[in-house]
Amino acid sequence: MAGNSGPDLGSLLGGLLGGGQGGSSGGGGNILAQLLQSFLGGGGSGGGGNNPLSGLLEGLNKAGLSEQADSWVGTGDNKPVTGEQVQQALPTDTLHEVAEKNGITEEQAANEIAAQLPQAVDKLTPQGQVPSSLDELMKQQNL
Repeated sequence: MAGNSGPDLGSLLGGLLGGGQGGSSGGGGNILAQLLQSFLGGGGSGGGGNNPLSGLLEGLNKAGLSEQADSWVGTGDNKPVTGEQVQQALPTDTLHEVAEKNGITEEQAANEIAAQLPQAVDKLTPQGQVPSSLDELMKQQNL
């Protein structure tokens, strides 16, 4: 139970999103994994607890994107978001870090996240509910 980095978010999201789709960038799963990793509360036990997905969704809700976020978690159609909305919803340093790790601009990272996030959240919440922890998330995905 120790060790916050535990399960590999990259392989989880890569598997869910069909691995590296798209040409040279092909890192949608990677970008999302890094984004979720930043919501794991960093190195310590952290305020976000052990559930990066709920931390991310909370941030989206606070930014006025609750209608979209709810549509991804629920079982109906997924409402799209724009890169601009993602940029406004995410903490600036988080977006900067993800962009830097991938060698792209913050705008490109936000666009990539906007393109992948609805599908990823939808697949991470198959029962229409956010899992209570990262461990629960992994169990649901049979990892």
